Amino acid sequence: MDSQRNILLIAFALVSFLLFQQWSNKDAQPAQTSVQQTQTHTDSSLPHDPAEASADPLAPQQVKNKPAQTTITVKTDVLTLAINPVGGDVVSAKLNQYNATLDSKDSFVLLKESPEHEYIAQSGLVGPQGIDVSTTNRPTYHAAATSYQLADGQDELRIPLTYSANGIEYTKTFIVKRNNYAIDVVYDINNQSGQDATLGMYAHLRQTMVEGNGHIGMPVYTGGAFSTSETRYEKYKFDDMKDKNLNKTLADGQGWVGMLQHYFASAWIPRDQPGTIIYSRVIGNIADIGVRTPNQVIANGQNSEIKATLWAGPKLQDQMAATAPHLDLVVDYGWLWFIAKPLHSLLSFLHSHISSNWGIAIILLTFIVRGAMYPLTKAQYTSMAKMRMLQPKIVAMKERLGDDRQRVSQEMMAMYKEEKVNPLGGCFPILLQMPIFIALYWALMESVELRHAPFFGWIHDLSAQDPYYILPVLMGISMLIIQKMSPTTITDPMQQKMMMFMPVIFIFFFLWFPSGLVLYYLMSNIVTLVQQTLIYRALEKKGLHSKKK
Repeated sequence: MDSQRNILLIAFALVSFLLFQQWSNKDAQPAQTSVQQTQTHTDSSLPHDPAEASADPLAPQQVKNKPAQTTITVKTDVLTLAINPVGGDVVSAKLNQYNATLDSKDSFVLLKESPEHEYIAQSGLVGPQGIDVSTTNRPTYHAAATSYQLADGQDELRIPLTYSANGIEYTKTFIVKRNNYAIDVVYDINNQSGQDATLGMYAHLRQTMVEGNGHIGMPVYTGGAFSTSETRYEKYKFDDMKDKNLNKTLADGQGWVGMLQHYFASAWIPRDQPGTIIYSRVIGNIADIGVRTPNQVIANGQNSEIKATLWAGPKLQDQMAATAPHLDLVVDYGWLWFIAKPLHSLLSFLHSHISSNWGIAIILLTFIVRGAMYPLTKAQYTSMAKMRMLQPKIVAMKERLGDDRQRVSQEMMAMYKEEKVNPLGGCFPILLQMPIFIALYWALMESVELRHAPFFGWIHDLSAQDPYYILPVLMGISMLIIQKMSPTTITDPMQQKMMMFMPVIFIFFFLWFPSGLVLYYLMSNIVTLVQQTLIYRALEKKGLHSKKK
């Protein structure tokens, strides 16, 4: 088998993979939908509150929270929240340590409420003694202040909101912590009504459905996701929500629901509530995905507590894993996660212990990965050189045997055996390297740490494409040099042209890739050139390598 032809096919396979990723991304992105185009879905198997739109005080086309004259502001070192006292919903979440855009002085806003786009975290109490009972009668909580800030040296801040009705005192407490994007929401219900109280908690994320903004170099997902004890992680696209309401029961109370976008995520995690239902619904161009805890009975004179956690922040794997089981899986490495995750951990280690520049960390990672794959690289080029040496004998044999394909095949295999040459030797090493390259592609693409991370010179953001396309062009040139140096057995003019055209195709694709990814592939090619030179010199000394004329 012609090794160069195999390499050509593998190169086309990589291009096909990139095209498939882009196609899948477009297929995954929801189209923006008008109220007239989308039908309200109900599911009688869900609790009538808040899943049944006709009796649901929280249905998207109905809920218009009373605008608060003043929202309650909560500021920590990493978050700035705005809480509407009407309902106690989180209507804004700014991430203080992440800029909105490169060099912007404004913080990135994850949750927001505006006429153009709504993305908020709602929670409330429903049931016979629930207080979120109608569109005009959501509770207006009282807070001791309109502004709270985590003080220096303070690790935790509590923001209690209180409301009383019919002899029951409801306290909704937000608990925020230093350097943490997890927000605990605790309902404390003190029943002094003279009779039992029955209620449960709902918590959902509400977002206007919009199209994702991915492109061929960076296919990103925008939509819902959930986790249960049976399903560790599963995406639930906006189109899925429009087709069918999500309706699953957390028998052990373990799970979460979330809304995802590139680099950032929000999620609701119920706490210690077996039998919780996770649900979704779509009305108009608004989608909800949330959790509904089972009703509990609070006897007269007793207190009870219902708790959930809201995550609103970047996709930081360590913090998310500590917040809820499998929440870190929102950093989606695809089916090669078992390779991508260790690569990301190694990259983070290099950044923390050797260089604070993420670009330098990527270069060091390249050296380590390529060094580990050196035996494969050596086997690949040794096999290619041996195949080139045998090419004159193979041509002469084919001329001698003519069209007798069976004899040609038999004698060719005998020749390979005698010369100890594996015809697939130049192909297998590349096949083994491909999963590493693809996994690293996802590891770098999903790393929020690279967002707005500068390198040197004109590269101010490793998560964005090269503004002057210098790195992609250099990467293509390096591919061309590797081809020129590599021994080839291709004699067909068409295949030769295709091989020469491959660097151009890769330059085209890499124009849109994040510069951090292009930097890796460029450095990988440079290391390959060095390794290739050393390997060929060693082969020449052994008389195994014949230079191309």
